[in-house]
Amino acid sequence: MTQGSRYTGSSTRLADGWSLKRLTPPSRLFGANGIRAGADGRIYVAQVAGSQISAFDPETGDIETISAMGSDITAPDDLAFHPDGELYVTEYYDGRVSVRGNDGSTRLLRDDLPGANGITFHQGRLFVDECRPDGRLMEIDLNGGAPKILAEGLQLPNALEVGPDGKLYYPMLGTNDIWRIDPDGGEPERVAGDLGVPVALKFDSEGYIISPQVASGQVLRINPRTGESTVIADIGSGLDNLTFVGDRLFVSSFTGQITEVLGGGETRTALADGLTWPLDLTVGPDGTLFVADGTFLLELGSDGELRTTGMLFHPGWPGYIRGVTSVGDGEFIVAGDTHVSRYRPATAESEPLFTGLEQAYGVAVSASGTVAVADIGTGNVHSVRSGEAEVLARGLQDPTGVAFTSDGTLLVSEAGAGRVVSVTSSGVDTLVDGLERPQGILVRDGKLYIVDVGAKSLISVDLDTKAQQIIARHLPVGAPEGVTPKPLKGIVPFAGPQGPFAGIAAGPDGTLYISADAEGSVLALREEK
Repeated sequence: MTQGSRYTGSSTRLADGWSLKRLTPPSRLFGANGIRAGADGRIYVAQVAGSQISAFDPETGDIETISAMGSDITAPDDLAFHPDGELYVTEYYDGRVSVRGNDGSTRLLRDDLPGANGITFHQGRLFVDECRPDGRLMEIDLNGGAPKILAEGLQLPNALEVGPDGKLYYPMLGTNDIWRIDPDGGEPERVAGDLGVPVALKFDSEGYIISPQVASGQVLRINPRTGESTVIADIGSGLDNLTFVGDRLFVSSFTGQITEVLGGGETRTALADGLTWPLDLTVGPDGTLFVADGTFLLELGSDGELRTTGMLFHPGWPGYIRGVTSVGDGEFIVAGDTHVSRYRPATAESEPLFTGLEQAYGVAVSASGTVAVADIGTGNVHSVRSGEAEVLARGLQDPTGVAFTSDGTLLVSEAGAGRVVSVTSSGVDTLVDGLERPQGILVRDGKLYIVDVGAKSLISVDLDTKAQQIIARHLPVGAPEGVTPKPLKGIVPFAGPQGPFAGIAAGPDGTLYISADAEGSVLALREEK
């Protein structure tokens, strides 16, 4: 695997008669959120989903992990260098600011800044804002004293920077504009509005604002005196941040892509994108494979290209997607955060079917139209039919995946108990036990397929004879060996608690698809007949 990848396991081993193909290459970065050029000429990349910080060399393409998953820094979103070289990091989900010393040590500066996101230094002074509804913008005391609040009641302020005029500029996703304020105090002033949802900004050598737009995918050059803007690049939706390496401009994306903007509308992919965190999978009526990638729903074409079906900031977006099932041409039942919704990306519509969950995971629809969803947060499994909700099972240990058999029996992977159970009107019965941590499950042609992320295996079970076969071992699923991932708490309105889910789906020809969340790829397994 490339340096910087989460997966360090050995090659997958298959049972006789089975073949494996990676439909997407492993991701080199699990998202690319805040980026900042270091004094060494490398681009330092904060990765919320990957819960790590990496350094990317734009000259060689090499990537070095600076702060690994499972370390003291969790879900880093943005970063800035102190004049002495120390790296200051906002931990978005934990509401913290941490400092990585030049010796590699980590210390906590603050842990009381919910939604801490944008961060920048100016003349030795540290400024941070909170990307949340009613967020604050403040100066942080480097010695641990109380922050100085410069502005509050802000609607999703994000990556900020001090301009040549000494004013502190910040974009607001919630109001689709850019503002500035004197860092010594005063009233905020609107600089530019009606943009493409500005997510970050920096200044070029001529003092113009350069700002990527997360919704439109454009990179704008904005006159800070008049607010007039011009498009200097059109990269695609999901942009997140930017940095200059000398006079070279690089822009990051949620997907882990880093793009160099060359001028004249031209761009160069400095680092190819991938899947940020592939979760559940589903196959449409025409055989198209769809991937739930958290803040994206992606279509994987027959040409191997990933295309955005829907994403955060698109109209009608139903929220963070963890479980997904296709129920027709362009229509999906999706589960994530606290709800289950019917989602129609083409018409930008989403209709809540069920709310009040804590952490919705797998979702499935029976032949009769019953929707079932697993809620890890409560340990309950729910069903929804004709608008009526019912609790089918209570107190399970991390129920994760759900699937219906041909006769309508509901099966649930109970990850915390290492088993798959059947849920009927008479109660819960163990169908398969002795597993380590089962997640995605699928029923097809009389067989149950189980992705066991603890054992890193794909297992088939004949539902009639109960005979088992291990189809694949050493799959790139689950956490790397020796790493205990820290939970990602999430934050409204982007995502509630985030956790892994290695989903599985089947194509019309029987090909099995697995979300290889440990390396950010999708695998296709086929039994040769």
